[in-house]
Amino acid sequence: MNLILDSVCKRFGEGRGAQLVLDQISLTMHTGQFLALLGSSGSGKSTLMRLVAGLEKPTSGSLSLDGRPIRGPGSDRGMVFQKYSLYPWLTAAQNVAFGLELKGLERSQIKERTAFYLEVVGLVDSAKRLPRELSGGMQQRVAIARALAAEPRLLLLDEPFGALDLQIRESMQEFLHNLWRSTGLSVLLITHDIDEALLLAQQVHILAPRPGRIVQTLSLDLDRCDLHELRISTPFQTLRHQVADMLRQLDRDLP
Repeated sequence: MNLILDSVCKRFGEGRGAQLVLDQISLTMHTGQFLALLGSSGSGKSTLMRLVAGLEKPTSGSLSLDGRPIRGPGSDRGMVFQKYSLYPWLTAAQNVAFGLELKGLERSQIKERTAFYLEVVGLVDSAKRLPRELSGGMQQRVAIARALAAEPRLLLLDEPFGALDLQIRESMQEFLHNLWRSTGLSVLLITHDIDEALLLAQQVHILAPRPGRIVQTLSLDLDRCDLHELRISTPFQTLRHQVADMLRQLDRDLP
């Protein structure tokens, strides 16, 4: 899997009222990488994710996945949003199976793949429960299982834990880290949460706001055997404060 963004710009509107949201975004991502885009409000994170998902088209520049231009949504990319987006009238298993049914897979394949990915996210015992019977974290795991069931080459996460309270969010970060390590997923995460980006990603692209642009890239080689211990370690806290200072300065520099 190779994702390449080359000098991507995005404007909304036309003429004098046009707004430049993303300016000259270039990055490359390879198979098995966990990459994060970190920025405050107005940095164009969600717009950039929508471009990679094929839900928006760039004003200029190009995006490609495995050498093929991204011109629209595709099963090679699975996306998980901040809101769980589950069908409330379907069980957890039915939510995971829904996209597979639309793809026309045989019933036996759907059953096997649904069971497998519910097991991957640790929800086999909740297969017959409706979303309202699940906690927020469990609902988001169902959403991740649904995205994984399509077997995408790239998993796109748009502030996936932003709606969860602190304790559940930290638990879900542990879950996502373990999932990435055990499956070799390629993951692109956007977040405004500094801890989340630094804890999970091998590489963090820091975005400045209005217009969104990459101002620094951090390549991280951290010992992630215990995320809780890492989170409270002095080196991590020092790095976190440095990144927080950088984001505050970027906001102060806005015209």
